[in-house]
Amino acid sequence: MIEIKEVLRLWLAGHSLREVTRLAGLDRKTVRRYVQAAQAAGVAREGGDGQLTDEVLGAVVAVVRPDRPRGNGASWEAIAVQREQIQTWLKHDLTLAKIHMLLGRRGVVVPYRTLHRFAVAELGFGRRQPTVPVTDGKPGQEVQVDFGRLGLVPDPPTARQRVAQGLIFTAVYSRHMFVYPTLRQTLEDVVAGFEAAWVFFGGVFAVVVPDNMKAIVDQADAVDPRLNDAFREYAQSRGFAVDPARVRHPRDKPRVERCVQYARSNFFVGEDFRDIDDCRQRAVVWCAEVAGTRIHGTTQRRPGEVFEAEECPVLLPLPTDGFVIPSYTRPKVAPDRHVEVARSLYSVPGDLVGQRILARADGTTVKLYWRGQLIKVHSHQQPGRRRTDPADLPSEVTAYAMRDLDALNRRAAAHGDHIAAYAAALLEHPLPWTKMRQVYRLLGLVRRHGADAVDDACARALEAEAVNVGLIDRMLTRGLDGRPVTAPVPLSTASRFVRDSKDFTVRRPS
Repeated sequence: MIEIKEVLRLWLAGHSLREVTRLAGLDRKTVRRYVQAAQAAGVAREGGDGQLTDEVLGAVVAVVRPDRPRGNGASWEAIAVQREQIQTWLKHDLTLAKIHMLLGRRGVVVPYRTLHRFAVAELGFGRRQPTVPVTDGKPGQEVQVDFGRLGLVPDPPTARQRVAQGLIFTAVYSRHMFVYPTLRQTLEDVVAGFEAAWVFFGGVFAVVVPDNMKAIVDQADAVDPRLNDAFREYAQSRGFAVDPARVRHPRDKPRVERCVQYARSNFFVGEDFRDIDDCRQRAVVWCAEVAGTRIHGTTQRRPGEVFEAEECPVLLPLPTDGFVIPSYTRPKVAPDRHVEVARSLYSVPGDLVGQRILARADGTTVKLYWRGQLIKVHSHQQPGRRRTDPADLPSEVTAYAMRDLDALNRRAAAHGDHIAAYAAALLEHPLPWTKMRQVYRLLGLVRRHGADAVDDACARALEAEAVNVGLIDRMLTRGLDGRPVTAPVPLSTASRFVRDSKDFTVRRPS
């Protein structure tokens, strides 16, 4: 209102439109619209400044600045109704000029500039971020890896078709590529794809830039991603470094991104495969004879020839041994000092009950780690079996847990010769571990009645050839001569608050 009032005041003062434009600092078309709207509202040039009332200024504002409830004009609102149709036309590569013409045929007559602003702001038309080409690096240094959907292939075991995924490798320097079709994206399939790629290339690249596939990356991060322990071990065994791309950043691996569409359209589409194995065999031939011999659009060279001449000689040597994929788990140490790994039990040294440790199993050995230190190595056991090292258990329970008869005999011999002989007689059985509880009862009698009394009772029982620990218990309880044995009264030590009985004597008055 202040701007409009100033323009009209200058015009009523007798200034021309050119002078009003210069003094108000506005565009001449804007000044002309203000003046025309004021004249339509009844303002005369010879009437003076008194005509510029609030009602007149409100009428001028209503004409030059119509009400916009949503912040946009009528043309913008008319285009917004046709949003889905405009978006469909843009997907079919129609130009914006053609869309402006088609809207006019539908009765939506709007300025082209408004249509362009709507398409840019609401539909992302014409927006393209600037890109900077990244250098290819040295030959044999980097290979980029990505998964891409290829299509459906027959699966004879299930008598149906399944989706085939392509694990695609692209050498950054030469653009030579390799495709490994697979039905799953597990760690086993990824490692198998890497092994097939090294055979195809004839060596190993120094750096691998994969996508954030779950088989490789456990936790994605822009600067410090956490890799899968098993895949990290595989990378160490083959000698390459892993540098995962960031999440939703395809520009971190642009060399392989375009190869996904190329492999799907040029290799897979239109072909008939018997099964996934047939697809893999034909993929090797296609990579060598078609993809490797084409003229690359960027380098204008044949990728296969560049790879053989410059990259293949500098690759790391091809691995000669296979790789057994280990499994890493974090089991909890049970109260019996064992952990469960692959449905088998293994003993754990030390007092780690209730703690979670790291376990590595590779089919031949099971290694247990605690805070980065290797604490135990066991041979692999079949599911449902147990592997216990007696040294891992406490000394007081080792003999019982391991059914160690020799250790039990040594404990009995430590209390007397007759006790040792009596324990040996108790264990003289086809199933000696079924008599271990009787020996433990005999050792308990030693703690209750003393070693000498138990040794004497065992000697008399052996003379009578009476091998029964219950007999020894009755002999000690009733006495060796048939009279009950009174247990010695333990000497009580003086307590802190003990008083003489005289201190509590009541003296009556005479």
